[in-house]
Amino acid sequence: MCDSSAPTFPYEYVAYIDEAGDPGLSRVKPNFTNGASEWLIVSAVVVARPRENEVGQWVRSMIGRLKNHQRKSIHFADLNAAKRSFVCADLANRPVRCFVVASNKKNMQGYKNPFAEKISMDVNWFYCWLTRLLLERVTYWVEKQSISKFGAPKKLRLEYSARGGLSYSQLSAYFELLRVKSGDLKLPLGNLRWSTIDRDQVFIYPHEQRAGLQMADIVASAFFKACDVYDTGACDPQFAKLLSPRMARDPDKMSGRICGFGVKLMPKWNLAKLLPEQQVIFNEYGYPGSQWWDPDSSIP
Repeated sequence: MCDSSAPTFPYEYVAYIDEAGDPGLSRVKPNFTNGASEWLIVSAVVVARPRENEVGQWVRSMIGRLKNHQRKSIHFADLNAAKRSFVCADLANRPVRCFVVASNKKNMQGYKNPFAEKISMDVNWFYCWLTRLLLERVTYWVEKQSISKFGAPKKLRLEYSARGGLSYSQLSAYFELLRVKSGDLKLPLGNLRWSTIDRDQVFIYPHEQRAGLQMADIVASAFFKACDVYDTGACDPQFAKLLSPRMARDPDKMSGRICGFGVKLMPKWNLAKLLPEQQVIFNEYGYPGSQWWDPDSSIP
């Protein structure tokens, strides 16, 4: 139980959120050669508050060992294969939990969201929708962890990587829309765990300013490389596989599943119609062939 004499903090966990790929839906590869990326990957790296001040040190250590004295921040896409393996292996040894939602967009080409239009979300509605799926899992994990550790749900600080046109007002409006419509949501999980959400703890930062966002970039970009064919060359799952020790499990025990929780594929497996080489990383994390595979399963 929580010690009543201990100091209180406005949050006990931090989630750093970044993406790889783009949210465009009007023209999507491979249907259009010069279209938007086939994939949009959103990731979260979650750190307990007492570890928050260590995050900068972790990333500075990575940069130092990359032996590039001109580098001020980490961009996974700029690294060669050996350095990509190094940063993924290093992150896999840190006390964090990682979450990924991977959207194969070709089946959503041309789709529009009428609710998003009401709050002027334009192209950012799709990004926010995917981060909602991500946060369903993150907030579920935080609620369970904090109840176990403190005896009650604790708050989560959210730090988003700045991306084109995304504003705090848009995020705030989207959170409010979710809260109002929480009884109507039909997807697995169905809602954020609002006990962990504080709208005063939602922030947007440039990638270079926050070491935690650079860790989230490593995760998102490693998975993008694992399943992308058209923008980065052949699929290479070796980097995303290295992150396995830190991918979140439900309910965060070695016997818990990563499939559908720490790694979530959209749409469902039988609708995604992935190429064989794109399937490898999802097979690695428990999609068809795993004892945890259940195409109709949902998290409580």
